[in-house]
Amino acid sequence: MVYGIIGTGAIGGYYGAKLARAGKDVHFLLHSDYDYVCKHGLVINSCDGDFMLPSVQAYDASFKMPQCDVVIVAMKSTNQSVVPDLIRPLLKEDTLVLLIQNGIGLEPDLQQSFPNLHIAAGLAFICSGKTEPGVISHQCYGSINIGNYSCKNSQMLSSMIADFRDSGIETNELEYYEARWKKAVWNMPFNGMTVVMNAKTDELLQCKSTRQLIRRQMKEVVNAANALGVTALNDDFIEKMIDMTDSMTPYSPSMKLDFDYNRPMEVNYLYSRPIYEASKVGCDMPCLKMLEEELLFIESKRKHL
Repeated sequence: MVYGIIGTGAIGGYYGAKLARAGKDVHFLLHSDYDYVCKHGLVINSCDGDFMLPSVQAYDASFKMPQCDVVIVAMKSTNQSVVPDLIRPLLKEDTLVLLIQNGIGLEPDLQQSFPNLHIAAGLAFICSGKTEPGVISHQCYGSINIGNYSCKNSQMLSSMIADFRDSGIETNELEYYEARWKKAVWNMPFNGMTVVMNAKTDELLQCKSTRQLIRRQMKEVVNAANALGVTALNDDFIEKMIDMTDSMTPYSPSMKLDFDYNRPMEVNYLYSRPIYEASKVGCDMPCLKMLEEELLFIESKRKHL
């Protein structure tokens, strides 16, 4: 199968490089790193073993890329308005688009632009960052959950999952809403809290008060998911996420890095949208609503500097 990577950063670059190293036909869309990667290749410094792609099928515009069987979108959701135009040249009648992005509501929004498109969600559990042009640092974890949103071609979905596994990527298929809300249990507390508290994940959990607040925030996400019909999330999953974060390398999530480098933060799909979806079924998220408002305040201050 032919793969297209839209967003060759910490996530798209890592998973795309794993697929390419395993011999899959992978084409990468790059922006600022294009010239560097064309000359020097793509480097993955990984806790599972470093490797390099000396020759990369790299492009500086999506219309130059071939049509693909699978298009992996790994861009920040702050750029979601440009995704339809970026992926359109890559689409065939049966192309599967996998959104490896943070938040709630991404798939239905994209479906509005492409009513017949096959779409799936990819929820990455990984600590990874792009440290310099063409270099990705993979610190720990790396598995991905796949949730089928609207793909009617079960063989295409199965083939993609098989390619991921063949490339050394731990891959699980979950019910779509379960997959999205499971990731939100971790994402909603830690992304925003690392920004407003100016702290890494380990510092938030080492302090008794913020550890309790993180747990309350996770409980709000679980309650919202339950209210929306996701029965697989419970208090045991909260403890699993806390334990996992206790054992991981001290980490600054993507929103904290965006804040540190003065990039727009993904407040809409990470906070505003899930809070709104929960409110429609009568479920309030007061702690996370306050966190959303704090993030919006921080963002508004930066826009006026």
